[in-house]
Amino acid sequence: MQPAEGRITLSTMHLAKGLEFRAVAVMACDDEVIPRQERIEAVSMRPTLKGLQHRRHLLYVACTRARDYLLVTSGDAPSEFMDDMHTASL
Repeated sequence: MQPAEGRITLSTMHLAKGLEFRAVAVMACDDEVIPRQERIEAVSMRPTLKGLQHRRHLLYVACTRARDYLLVTSGDAPSEFMDDMHTASL
């Protein structure tokens, strides 16, 4: 996928790897959405923990694709992963 100049690109976090955009919007970064609640509840299982870490990394990748502007939206309770993103930006 090649981002076109002057166009909006809709993508999954997976497809954004390796790309750069002038502006990125990560929508619905809510608790129980990123990561899914069932992943949190099953975190004691090793493969599930690895999956949880993968989702954290995907959010990081999505947020770091922005060259100039980043917008992350959430409802009342943002994803717990946003705390990590805030700490990483300090």
